[in-house]
Amino acid sequence: MVSPVEAVELMKWERIPLPVALHVGQERVVFVDKNVRVGFPGALDGKLRIQSTGGAVYLYPSETFTQTRLQLQDVESGEVILLDVTATNGKDPLEPVRVVYHGDVITLTDDHQIHHGAKGDNTSATSPSLAGERQAARRQKPSYTAPLPVVLTRYAAQSLYAPLRTVEAVPGIHPVSLALSPRLTTLYPSAPVIVSPLGGWGVDNLTVVALKVRNTHRENVVLDPRRLQGQFIAATFQHRWLGPSGTPEDTTTVYLVVKGRPDRAFLPEPVRSKTPMKRQGNPHAN
Repeated sequence: MVSPVEAVELMKWERIPLPVALHVGQERVVFVDKNVRVGFPGALDGKLRIQSTGGAVYLYPSETFTQTRLQLQDVESGEVILLDVTATNGKDPLEPVRVVYHGDVITLTDDHQIHHGAKGDNTSATSPSLAGERQAARRQKPSYTAPLPVVLTRYAAQSLYAPLRTVEAVPGIHPVSLALSPRLTTLYPSAPVIVSPLGGWGVDNLTVVALKVRNTHRENVVLDPRRLQGQFIAATFQHRWLGPSGTPEDTTTVYLVVKGRPDRAFLPEPVRSKTPMKRQGNPHAN
């Protein structure tokens, strides 16, 4: 028989905030099985210690506080999981929490019989055929509400500029490491701008590359995606023009959707020789 201390409380994430009770001076672990970053209000500073590693979030309250919401964002998909945490004075140990996402929650009744369904639900066990159908459904390719280039561009813009709680969860999208030069001079050579990478996100064989574009002149620059040099499926500027250098409007972002490896979509950067030029003519005579 498993003791209550060793038990794990299962909570199914169905886009409804999950209540998590805490006891002051006791650490409680929430297993989310995802690589997440945690967002929390400033009111918890000094009251709650939060650590996230390896798909687990460790919560240690040092004093009591009323119900407060934490935001756990999946680094790969952007999905946000909400926890409503409360800290009270209590001596009884609390079991770890495991968040589940698919299928039914399995619970153990008082007579030690296993039941499937939502927590506290007494539905019968899932049949093998139904379980197979659910597994097949999970293997199906996810569907999107718009063409992938549009979905990727929107996701990149939200990831860079939108509040964490408003980032739309998109299945399959993950961060992409960009093997690009810190300054891209071949992308927009016809404009007096400096271009540098910000980040990348991919799904299937497509990647959206976000680049910072800054005006270096004292005049406005009208941005034209048709003048970009490279192999891109789609190009979208955050703004249609840049203000003079030194003004708040002198910088924007461009989102480029590419197929395959991002570095192959850009023209090669010019190679600058490091060999000093030889002097020509007669040497100076003493």
